[in-house]
Amino acid sequence: MNHEERRELKECILSEIKTTTENISSLEEQVKPIAPDNAIGRLSRMEAIGAKSINEANLSNARIKLEKLKNILTDMDKDPDFGLCLECGENIPFKRLMLVPESRMCVQCAGKHE
Repeated sequence: MNHEERRELKECILSEIKTTTENISSLEEQVKPIAPDNAIGRLSRMEAIGAKSINEANLSNARIKLEKLKNILTDMDKDPDFGLCLECGENIPFKRLMLVPESRMCVQCAGKHE
């Protein structure tokens, strides 16, 4: 990965961190407890509880992603081998890193671990 690609990737990661942080704030609002005194029907309450569960899972995933993004940002500057697959040692395609900046493996190796 050349210097220009590293700079572009760093900007992408910083943007992802900002977006993910905003997403976390929004999800934290959506997972607040549902007050039993709200005058919504039984089905609406069940739907709200279901949506809350989905939002809790999304919140957990967003927090994990944010932590990975922060770690990647730190690793970029410290690790001379950044951009190499942790499994096979080959270059992770730049386009993959731009789409999924928290990637630490190439597509083939990541597919083996899913």
